[in-house]
Amino acid sequence: MFSFASKTNNPNTKLGWNDRLGYGMGNFGMAWVNGMMSAFLMKYLTDVSLVDAGVVSAIIAISKLFDGVSDLIMGRIVDGTHSKFGKARVWLLRMCIPMAIATVLLFSVPSGMTGVIKYIYVFILYNLVNAVFYTAMFVPYNSLISLSTTDSYEHGMLGNISMIFQTIANICMNTFFMAMVVKFSGAAEPYMAEAQKGWTMATIIVGVIIIVSAIICVCGTKERTAAQAENGEKPKDEVSAGKALKSLFTNRYWLSMIFAMFVIFFIIVMYSAGAIYYCADVLGDYALYTPVNNALSIAQFATMFFTPFFMKKFGKHMTYMVGLVGMGLGFLGTGFAGTNVALLVLFNALKGIGLGAAGGMAFGMVADTLEYGEWKDGFKTVGMGNAAISAAQKLGLGIGQVVLGWILAFGGYDGAASVQSESAKAAISVIYNWLPVGMIVVTFFVMLTYKLDKELPDIQKELEERHNQK
Repeated sequence: MFSFASKTNNPNTKLGWNDRLGYGMGNFGMAWVNGMMSAFLMKYLTDVSLVDAGVVSAIIAISKLFDGVSDLIMGRIVDGTHSKFGKARVWLLRMCIPMAIATVLLFSVPSGMTGVIKYIYVFILYNLVNAVFYTAMFVPYNSLISLSTTDSYEHGMLGNISMIFQTIANICMNTFFMAMVVKFSGAAEPYMAEAQKGWTMATIIVGVIIIVSAIICVCGTKERTAAQAENGEKPKDEVSAGKALKSLFTNRYWLSMIFAMFVIFFIIVMYSAGAIYYCADVLGDYALYTPVNNALSIAQFATMFFTPFFMKKFGKHMTYMVGLVGMGLGFLGTGFAGTNVALLVLFNALKGIGLGAAGGMAFGMVADTLEYGEWKDGFKTVGMGNAAISAAQKLGLGIGQVVLGWILAFGGYDGAASVQSESAKAAISVIYNWLPVGMIVVTFFVMLTYKLDKELPDIQKELEERHNQK
């Protein structure tokens, strides 16, 4: 298969920009799905398919029982995969087309479906997209950071590049997706039953993006850190699932990142899905979603071009902590801004700066925790380690949607109403502004115990000596 990745097989190599950009493209396609699930799914189901918000929350809550299990299963599969494409990239190739098809079907609930049949359809498609196909792509994709190189700076750089491409995808989605829905449907607004054709057509375009992005990622990356990664040989010392899990759950730094990942993705639901409701129902104009959320995404995008310099000077952890502070201040600001659109844009930009700093470091920090685990226990659990991180992210997104639905239902939100009650608007404000502030404060104190940046140089030196002795 055609490849434009760097030719070197040295596991300690500094990566070229072809490798970095190739890796980033993998997240560009998946970020469309991630963004649509967190920002649009609840609103689509409540207002276009006319599913009760409480029922949607129950469906998502029940689905979480499958989600964490599927991530761990996929992590184990990645650790046990031996193919000519390595451990991870082969799964991007195998799963991109099923993922695209399932996403289209999830956002194409047949208008003739009613009652229990509709709920069963949503339940099945939601789990296929989230618990099966997204898992089977995202766990291998995250594992590629550790499989591409052992260099700690490159871990941070790849994580940052991944988030840059995710942010580009978010900007494109914020700007064009709703416009595509309206254009293809001919409806006056995207959130009405008559707009269903537009949702289907727009999601088909997203499906093409998923497939093309996955193929580019496979062609632009190379797995170097597993000795048998590229030739399909099976190692003699594979670690059992029980031993791998014990290693992970006694890794204090990895546990900190599990919690931090959960919180960040919980908050993503609050500001992305919450923004749809806030603009449409509090500000009274769904079209404001584009400038309000793009202020966050564009600021995040710009910030991540500078985070590698801060990372090099101050380390991943300090950059991450400064990002948390920026996010917290941004949410406080939008809470006090009320319906002042100019201030909402300003404070969303501050959220974006914080998210750019924290999000840009997160995946590189996860890869570092797996280096720490190898030093501590004598083996690296790349697939399982990234699987649980993926589970934490999806739990954050899923539980975020559940909480969002419960708060909306508690506030008396009515998807069929042209104007929402004051209690519904208050519930939307809690979702969009105040709940994220509390979550960020807790995360800040948890991450104060993270000291791996200082310990890692000595750990990596010892690991290199071990490898040379083998």
